[in-house]
Amino acid sequence: MLSVNEKNFSKIVLESPCPVLVNFWAPWCGLCRLVVPNLLQFQSEWGGDLTLVSINADDNLRLANAYRLRNLPTLILFDQGLPIQRIEGFHGREEFKRSLKGLMVDYSLQSA
Repeated sequence: MLSVNEKNFSKIVLESPCPVLVNFWAPWCGLCRLVVPNLLQFQSEWGGDLTLVSINADDNLRLANAYRLRNLPTLILFDQGLPIQRIEGFHGREEFKRSLKGLMVDYSLQSA
């Protein structure tokens, strides 16, 4: 998973020609570490081009504030520079997997 910061966010996320799923996390967040394997599996199942990146919210407070993070981890799907879907506030691995599958279905309907 590519690590992004305030300096390269525009280039990697906002200017990307393909969808980008941004994982906002923090080192103190246990759930943040637990979701990484599921995110990597989701990326492989996406079925198209999807860039998966991570942003340490503690080290990138401007981005955390700009996207009004309330919980960690928070996932935001960007397409053509715009945030189109957001996942936050899940309470376990199964709920997280359901949220990711819902994201894939919602996105495929929007982009069709």
